[in-house]
Amino acid sequence: MGQGTGSVELPGREGLRAVNTNSLGPTHRKTEEQHRREICTAGKWMYERGFIVACEGNISVRLDEGRILTTPTCMNKGMLEPHDLVVTSLEGRQLAGERKFSSEIAMHLLFYSMRPDVNAICHAHPPTATGFAAAGRALDQALLPEVIIGLGQIPLVRYATPGTPELSAALEPFVPHYDALLLANHGAVTCGPDLLTAFYRMETIEHFAKILLSAELAGDPVLLSSREVAKLMAARARYFVTPPPGGGAELPETSDSGDSSRDHVSLTRSELGALIDEAVRKDRARR
Repeated sequence: MGQGTGSVELPGREGLRAVNTNSLGPTHRKTEEQHRREICTAGKWMYERGFIVACEGNISVRLDEGRILTTPTCMNKGMLEPHDLVVTSLEGRQLAGERKFSSEIAMHLLFYSMRPDVNAICHAHPPTATGFAAAGRALDQALLPEVIIGLGQIPLVRYATPGTPELSAALEPFVPHYDALLLANHGAVTCGPDLLTAFYRMETIEHFAKILLSAELAGDPVLLSSREVAKLMAARARYFVTPPPGGGAELPETSDSGDSSRDHVSLTRSELGALIDEAVRKDRARR
């Protein structure tokens, strides 16, 4: 679960540069050229996995307190070169680069302005996850422990026209509380302390969507209980997962939410919070 340091080479992807896994920070600060190479690599990864096609998607990283490095519009993000990228201010003013930045830059700037802990953002249209978004469904079920620990849940943001202030307005209530979001009839957006983490979260969204779809085709997915979710949330620190700073994230839907079984028990949010506190205490006692 935890992020290591060093570099990651994607198996079977010859010719791709390694993505450095050191997060942005005072002791592991990267040069702008390193960030440019890493964005190009992440774009190749998203394109090869089918998360984006043609000129879809966009990626950005925070260079410093006042500058953002981002992908240009009207270019395939899997075929970029470092010199294709664009530097903007946090207000969306172009500072460097011959190409034009994406019309969806406002979505990225919203995350950077509201989340000082965020240093990278990926936006893509992963097919299965976007299928759920187009069907008006969040990925909010307590099905996989790794997803619960890493992301909690992936809510659905109401539809708004891409590249408009309306999209930022729709996103704003969610940004402080979640690291991964589905955009209705649009796609997905993820953020992280570094680009590799933001990319992994995009992978996780699509992987989870595929498993959920398979489970529904196979039968009725069996959700985890509130008690099991509480234990997983308590274990986040052990896996070096830092939750978003907003603190208002909804927990995923559990088996307790339904009434189809006599064994299910409904819990209030305060009761579930008490369960999580109890699980945290027990988890600390075991260490």
